[in-house]
Amino acid sequence: MRLDAFAPAKVNLFLHVGGPDHEGYHPISSLMVFADVGDRVSVQASDAPSFEATGRFGDGVPVDDGNLVVRAAKALCARLGGPVPPFRLILDKALPIAAGLGGGSSDAGAVLRLLREALGANLSDDELEAVAGGLGADGAACLWGAPVLAEGRGERLSPAPALPELHAVLVNPLVPSPTGAVYRAYDAAVAPEGEAPPPMVEGLESAEEVCAWLATFTRNDLQAPAVALEPRIGEVIDLLASEPEVLLARMSGSGATCFALCAGDIEAEGLAERLERMRPDWWVRRCRLGGPF
Repeated sequence: MRLDAFAPAKVNLFLHVGGPDHEGYHPISSLMVFADVGDRVSVQASDAPSFEATGRFGDGVPVDDGNLVVRAAKALCARLGGPVPPFRLILDKALPIAAGLGGGSSDAGAVLRLLREALGANLSDDELEAVAGGLGADGAACLWGAPVLAEGRGERLSPAPALPELHAVLVNPLVPSPTGAVYRAYDAAVAPEGEAPPPMVEGLESAEEVCAWLATFTRNDLQAPAVALEPRIGEVIDLLASEPEVLLARMSGSGATCFALCAGDIEAEGLAERLERMRPDWWVRRCRLGGPF
């Protein structure tokens, strides 16, 4: 037996961040969409529980409880009231690590879906979502890979407005952008504006309309502090913003991945090919944004 699932990259089209609450958590408002590029998770029958990571970025993946795939498997089995079954979990890690793409949360969501199927577990979607939410702020949002508006600490989810399929290029300069450090820099540098979402406009029918709305009403509050900590993120954004195909360039999450929205697939393809020639030391991927894929 072998089961496989796709774990798509998450992209924050906007990310509004409020000041920390009494427990130190920052309330957010974020429109999350998903890409047709990502990791892949497999479950195989085995003599004993095991986990391994392969792929371009597999060497940097912890294979103990520091990995969300392992934690997700244990959390699901704890919810079902039994031991971790003798399955071999394999993560094909194609996304950069700690890249602002929700890779770990998406990987965890994939393994939760796979194990529910493999075990024939009588667990509803809501119950599975609760397990995913217990793994981190992006856990519930990344479980299904569908566009969603996340609020609160990321646990309050509501359907995203209808959007056209978006063509984009993801770029990561392969530098670290630790979430904790970025939030500390945010707290130190600015007075939080609050996490109130922008007006959610229905009927956006083109990439140009989506980008005009995003540029007018939204932002990523973590972009400036992330750039201050790691100027190479700013280099990516500046280069993307200068390219003729790019309608909007912005950082995703706490970085270091940035995205460029383009008018169509041809424009995104041309941009990606040129960036790969210009900066072969960067991670560059053309993709579609929406989901689920």
